[in-house]
Amino acid sequence: MRSIMTAIWSFLLMLMLTYVVSSMVGVAFNLQLALTLGVITTILVHVIPFILPQPAEQDGHH
Repeated sequence: MRSIMTAIWSFLLMLMLTYVVSSMVGVAFNLQLALTLGVITTILVHVIPFILPQPAEQDGHH
């Protein structure tokens, strides 16, 4: 379920970002670019946690 929600939010945010930036620049909205950015963002959100180093385990004693 988490993966589906991540993909939905990635697509929605990239659609919004592409629309706003294209409006500010004065060019036509490009749906294909927005969907491509959504796919790339979704993949990065799922891959980055595996790339980052895991924090060291700490025991309860100080």
